Amino acid sequence: MDAQKAPRATTNRSTTPRSDSFKDYISSQWADRDEVMPAAREEAAFAAARRARLSELHRGERLVVPAGRAKVRSNDCDYPFRAHSAFAHLTGWGSATVPGSVLVLEPAGDGHEATLYFRASAGRESDEFYADPEIGEFWTGPRPSLAQVGADLDLSTRELSELDAVVASSTGATLVLREADPELTSRVDAVVAAAVDSAGPDETGPDETGTDETGAHATDADPTSAAAVDVLARDASELRLVKDAWEVAQMRQAVAVTGRGFSDVIADFDGIVAHPRGERLVEGTFNRRARADGNTVGYDTIAASGDHACVLHWTRNDGPVADGDLILIDAGIELDSLYTADITRTLPVSGRFSDVQRLVYEAVLEAADAAFAIVRPGIAFREIHAAAMQVIAERTAEWGFLPVSAAESLEPDHQYHRRYMVHGTSHHLGMDVHDCAAARRDLYLDGVLEPGMVFTIEPGLYFQPDDLTVPEEFRGVGVRIEDDILVTADGAENLSVGIPRTVADVEAWIARP
Repeated sequence: MDAQKAPRATTNRSTTPRSDSFKDYISSQWADRDEVMPAAREEAAFAAARRARLSELHRGERLVVPAGRAKVRSNDCDYPFRAHSAFAHLTGWGSATVPGSVLVLEPAGDGHEATLYFRASAGRESDEFYADPEIGEFWTGPRPSLAQVGADLDLSTRELSELDAVVASSTGATLVLREADPELTSRVDAVVAAAVDSAGPDETGPDETGTDETGAHATDADPTSAAAVDVLARDASELRLVKDAWEVAQMRQAVAVTGRGFSDVIADFDGIVAHPRGERLVEGTFNRRARADGNTVGYDTIAASGDHACVLHWTRNDGPVADGDLILIDAGIELDSLYTADITRTLPVSGRFSDVQRLVYEAVLEAADAAFAIVRPGIAFREIHAAAMQVIAERTAEWGFLPVSAAESLEPDHQYHRRYMVHGTSHHLGMDVHDCAAARRDLYLDGVLEPGMVFTIEPGLYFQPDDLTVPEEFRGVGVRIEDDILVTADGAENLSVGIPRTVADVEAWIARP
């Protein structure tokens, strides 16, 4: 199949003229365009270093990393395109990535040669620019040339149509980032399977690199599943566990603009409270900042007021924001580089915490601070969660909510306190809000902290409105405090500490005129 055009299960009812006279007329009398060559972007050198690290893991193997394709929302309307994080990480191309682009690392000598295949502008002599609503310039805007992208990313570039020859020459030593572009993955699989079949029964097993005919390493099976691991996705995830200096700077910027989004919401509180679906206004106000200062939101904003704060992933955001309630806002802005923050603040809508709200809030803050206090290189990632849970167990036991002592509840076969906080305390953060998700367990949950790692600390307490294990005044109170943490050479830095988080600071924040 032509690499430039994948089939779409949609119908476009365009009535663009098709006559020869129209084609001749619309393709003529256009001014020449100056092709401005950009300097290589700052991230280009960092992306090259990332590719070199991946190359070292896969000597002799061809690596195919697609950006992915636009996904249909309804009929001929697509969701906004976002490149796969591994592709963006390895190329430095973020929000401006052309859909369908593919990075190929071809074995060469002791390493690899990198080539970026993408669909460049077809020019005005083609009818693409006015007649194709999926990719035409009149419909979606101009695309850069091969030379412009090559200069920008400091990469060799080729037309996407040339990728067909790469696919056709695939062997068992071809690895594809399988989830990024299922159609391309299927094409590679078919070629590899045909090559294996023609080779005979003596060559149907894994090749010398340990890959099988699907491009997955058969020896790296997940112990919880019979399925083989997408080894390229795994290795690309693990590359992002430790951020380089450029990535750390992006995380700082993402946190800063996210803080401005929270302040925007507070400034709009009067209108938010007055509206019957005030949660939607919270979402809209934050999204406005995300589009103004970044690419978009890093994930669907959670604007959970009142009882909704007890729903961990409340994204319906269709309820009122009532005076006297708490509103839990979990939100992050994604930059054009695709790095995102992930911050949660729980705010008293009236501007002042009630006694019970304050009690719960300060317990959660204590848990967050206890977790942060132990962060340093060399500790296990899972210890962060344990430190937060120690506080959660102690406070819920102190309040009489547990059927056993805090010490007994913390035993692995009890965990009664987890009724009020069923989620984990931390996850890695970067290009994905839950970054490095395909990394091996022994490098993630069981991994050891290193300088440059970025993750969240986000304890919470959620007392459901119908939970009879807690007094009535606690029911419907939900609190989460989430900060973004950078591991440093000798400890840790809370990147979001400047976004008010103590009771006094939060109340002063809301009280500002």
